[in-house]
Amino acid sequence: MVSLLLDDRPAARLLAAPVPARRTRLLALPEVRWAALSAVAFLLAFPLDLAGAPGWTWGPLYVLCYVAGGWEPGWAGLLALRERSLDVDLLMVVAAVGAAAIGQFLDGGLLIVIFAVSGALEALATRRTADSVRGLLDLAPATAVRLGDADEEVVGLEELRVGDLVLVRPGERLPADGTVVDGAGEVDQATITGEPLPVAKEPGDEVFAGTLNGTGALRVRVDKDASESVIARIVEMVEEASETKAPTQLFIEKVEQRYSVGVVVATLALFAVPLLLGADFTSTLLRAMTFMIVASPCAVVLATMPPLLSAIANAGRHGVLVKSAVVMERLGGVTRVALDKTGTLTEGAPRVAEVRVVGEGAAKGLGSAEVLALAAAAEHPSEHPLARAVVALAKERGLRLVAAEDFSSVPGRGVRAVVAGRVVQVGSPAALLGAGAAGGGAEVVVEEIEGLGRTAVVVLVDGDPVGVLGVEDRVRAGAGEAVAALGRLTGSAPVLLTGDNERAAAKLAGGVGITEVRAGLLPQDKVAAVREWEAAGEKVLVVGDGVNDAPALAAAHSGIAMGRAGSDLALETADAVVVRDELATVPAVVALSRRARRLVVQNLVVASVCIGALVVWDLAGHLPLPLGVAGHEGSTVLVGLNGLRLLRESAWRKAVRDA
Repeated sequence: MVSLLLDDRPAARLLAAPVPARRTRLLALPEVRWAALSAVAFLLAFPLDLAGAPGWTWGPLYVLCYVAGGWEPGWAGLLALRERSLDVDLLMVVAAVGAAAIGQFLDGGLLIVIFAVSGALEALATRRTADSVRGLLDLAPATAVRLGDADEEVVGLEELRVGDLVLVRPGERLPADGTVVDGAGEVDQATITGEPLPVAKEPGDEVFAGTLNGTGALRVRVDKDASESVIARIVEMVEEASETKAPTQLFIEKVEQRYSVGVVVATLALFAVPLLLGADFTSTLLRAMTFMIVASPCAVVLATMPPLLSAIANAGRHGVLVKSAVVMERLGGVTRVALDKTGTLTEGAPRVAEVRVVGEGAAKGLGSAEVLALAAAAEHPSEHPLARAVVALAKERGLRLVAAEDFSSVPGRGVRAVVAGRVVQVGSPAALLGAGAAGGGAEVVVEEIEGLGRTAVVVLVDGDPVGVLGVEDRVRAGAGEAVAALGRLTGSAPVLLTGDNERAAAKLAGGVGITEVRAGLLPQDKVAAVREWEAAGEKVLVVGDGVNDAPALAAAHSGIAMGRAGSDLALETADAVVVRDELATVPAVVALSRRARRLVVQNLVVASVCIGALVVWDLAGHLPLPLGVAGHEGSTVLVGLNGLRLLRESAWRKAVRDA
């Protein structure tokens, strides 16, 4: 029974299994069918047995009850025994067979039925958890219309290749991540980005697999293999999360084996010692079987995973993908939060507000348009938000971009490329002007731009400063509320870690309520800050989005990446991903994790008290077997259902309020 949630079967099978109408059909689960057959056989045999009917009328029905309800856990227990592992499910089956061996067919049958029904309920709850996770998004279609030289053909999704051109008609779902090359329309991409309204798409815009094309036919160039799309990455993260076990669960399972062996030894002693002292065989065996049942740690084993898996599913439905049960447990323990600036506290879509020519720029005959064109050409291969802003302004102004050669990028410093035979460098003033390329008034212009709260980006051509770009970004909606909520949850004010200049960082920090700012940081500086706090006993949560945040995300106790604008490296390194880019979900998922941890403690207390009370009753008095069965199985189901409360929508709303 317990193994239904904790065994070695990949959780991916549950996630990948077809789910009719997003709801699990009750009889679709084999555990439910076997439990139903066992229960029906017992209900038919029970009145015949009580009425004193001949044994041949109710005996076969009891046999059917035992076999239907006990064969699967019994067989699994025997297989585990071969691996020198004692499964608590096997103890239940042995106890039921022991009761039948001394003529207590009714008591043993009741144990089997309750055992099978509770196992079916757990299997149903597990599948519902998987269904909830699958409800995160609408999966990409199975086929796509691929455009050839002269015609179109319908192909399976697995046949699509990067570079293929596909046609997506109104009302159809996008088959792959790609770029619109022809046509215009509105695409509903709420399942990926959380945007409430359809987004207008035109040539050059990015689209995602699984999103719904509302109006207008689109011709889309496939940019990613199906296995690398955003939607596939999300499903993979969820599968990995369901396959992991939290430290508390691992500890319980480690103790479980020794405890189960102890239960068997105690049961044998409780049976053998009274017999040696002249006790009645039947009553002694019945008492020993009752002890084996009530002392089995089913409820304890089930105390941890249901709350954590339910919290993972609920967070996923609201756009936060937690990669493992380990992460969900750890998120509730964070004591300090460090936030990145661009793309995290801001929208991650900065714009170039001004372009100034400095120093050698005028001497080289460059105007603002030429400086912008060179910078955009060098930045074009980069994925950084600042690079996209530079390229966007150049395109907006209709500038022609020359293809860059020998492109290289250093996180936290900038890019370097050869454009039309010139070496162009675009990056932070600290990195470029601090390397000896000063002069021409560049430092003064940088200071003026940063004084306005903007980010200064320096452009060098052949080693000489020729221009400075002033870039600004809008604060993300709800950033101030999220910062305040994280401060309340952790008991310490969040900190801003950014590679941006100090004045721009201070201006933004003041607007969202952050008092401690560490600016001008390279990736290794962010890691050093995190390790400094960790060494002081803090459990640090880092929230970021870019390549330069990935080392800090990896070094921290927990890391959360903003998914929409986040780099691949940040998404892979982070422990959780905010798919819909809603910063308010970060404190909510921390609060949900804390509630899951509280439920784990509640479950352990309930399970321990029930087991202790039933064991004392059996040893000190006379505990009837049916009552022991009901108490044991009842506590197990109660613990499981208590954890599954976090699947409900109200659990997320409460987490939002708690934050």
